[in-house]
Amino acid sequence: MPETHEADQKPLTFDLTRQPWIGVLRCDGAQEELSLREVFAQAAGLRRLTGDLPTQEFALLRLLLAMAHDAFDGPRDIEHWARLWDDPHCFDALSGYLDEHRGRFDLLDDQAPFFQTAGLRTEKNEVASLNRIVADVPNGEPFFSARLPGVGRLGFAEAARWVVHAHAYDTSGIKSGMVGDRRARGGKVYPLGVGWAGSLGGVFAEGRNLRETLLLNLVAADAVDFDTKGLPDLPAWRRELGPQGAERPPAGLRDLYTWQSRRLRLQADADGVTAVVLGYGDPLSARNMHTREPMTAWRRSPAQEKKHGEPLVYLPREHAPERSAWRGLSSLVADREQNRPEGSGPPSHLRPGVLDWTARLVTRRKLKRGFLIKARIIGTVYGTQQSVVDEVVDDHLTMDVILLHEQDRDYAIQAIDAVKDAELAVNALGDLATDLERAAGSENESPRLTARDRAFAELEGPYRAWLAHLGQVEDPFEQREAWKAQVHTILTRHGRQLVTEAGDGAWQGRLVSSKQGSLWLNSALADKWFRARLRKNLGLPAFAEQPSAPDTETEPSPKVHT
Repeated sequence: MPETHEADQKPLTFDLTRQPWIGVLRCDGAQEELSLREVFAQAAGLRRLTGDLPTQEFALLRLLLAMAHDAFDGPRDIEHWARLWDDPHCFDALSGYLDEHRGRFDLLDDQAPFFQTAGLRTEKNEVASLNRIVADVPNGEPFFSARLPGVGRLGFAEAARWVVHAHAYDTSGIKSGMVGDRRARGGKVYPLGVGWAGSLGGVFAEGRNLRETLLLNLVAADAVDFDTKGLPDLPAWRRELGPQGAERPPAGLRDLYTWQSRRLRLQADADGVTAVVLGYGDPLSARNMHTREPMTAWRRSPAQEKKHGEPLVYLPREHAPERSAWRGLSSLVADREQNRPEGSGPPSHLRPGVLDWTARLVTRRKLKRGFLIKARIIGTVYGTQQSVVDEVVDDHLTMDVILLHEQDRDYAIQAIDAVKDAELAVNALGDLATDLERAAGSENESPRLTARDRAFAELEGPYRAWLAHLGQVEDPFEQREAWKAQVHTILTRHGRQLVTEAGDGAWQGRLVSSKQGSLWLNSALADKWFRARLRKNLGLPAFAEQPSAPDTETEPSPKVHT
């Protein structure tokens, strides 16, 4: 509830430094809401932030990081960071910082409401439904929401969370033109893209508690490269907003993490927030922001290089909801040399800057081998010209920091190659499903896709467990062989099940064309081909079932890939 006074004499106020509004999960499993002051004071006893959506957690984490960077005026370098890491009371500095800037953290202030623009209005003084900022109410499809028929009112705590989220993840589409916005045409501003974090495949390092998480992601100033042009790096609450549509580069992480990609103003009464005024804010292109934005992986884009006439363009690598985090391990742990194509060309992919930073900490022995981090990935998948949210991605991988060591790459190489082992084996299983369909006289691709999905799903748990313990062994190569044996066992069982379920049609078989001419394909021959492919890709573990050799005249059929 807001701090209430006589409503007709004093304005409403909701002090985010003292009022509870940020969701947290305690280390004992209890959930509650805390104020900014309490979050920093109790960070060591909190497991992590929570939100109404995972994307809200990511946006709030970046908010807290901006505050920490500003309060510490750093860290300036790795030694400054190490002093913070070793000081259990380092976040005590945030208490004085919040006292100093308390006036800029009032959600309902008349002159400088937090993350809002005082006096923001359209030419006709229109206001919009709160559905515009509450991301779990799809525009135009309220029957998919738990808030039927829509959001009529929000409490101040929840409204504050959605304000932070709107700047980070608001959808694109046509928005109302605000008074003074030079981009407005006929009272509207046409699509300019999603909020800044919405363009990222969000990644951060999660520690054992919130204190560790904040510090692990507190990247030093010498680890990023901003062309500041002399501008000070200030968070949004210490920066005067420029005209809507004015383009400028971010001056540093404090500026970037609190980027005002929207202009908005809440409408409230004593009982809560009832409406919002929402328009476009500061534009920011994702092209070649890889030296500045550390919380996403990056991919090289030849298409953008051609379009803009630039020799090198990197774009954020967004998350694919159908692909679990473990299958994309290389984008998280492989350094630039490992992602460099054959020859001397630039890397095809760049891992997230926060994990580059972690690699420096490990290599400089600020983090010791055996320390586990959780690489957390959070992102949004937009649909219909980015005007609606289709899916939210939330996944993680627990790994020993030794995988990020810059001089000891053997662990990372074996971890990445272990994923390739799984993919090759699953491809072989998919080929088996295709061959069984051909033997039965069908060209249906569904069984192949189903077999692959089931196999990846069953391999996921074992791989995550294998990866989490990889750093504890002395010989990563030997551990890789153990993984290949485990994959062999799991996929052999899946193959046997496919052959059993193929039915009489596949058992009897039929005449099909192959590279050697026509041959009689049935489930027995398809099984022999499958076992040969497994042996080729995984070798033959000593304790694995001995496969039969394929007939000399029946080489594996051409693979059908999806």
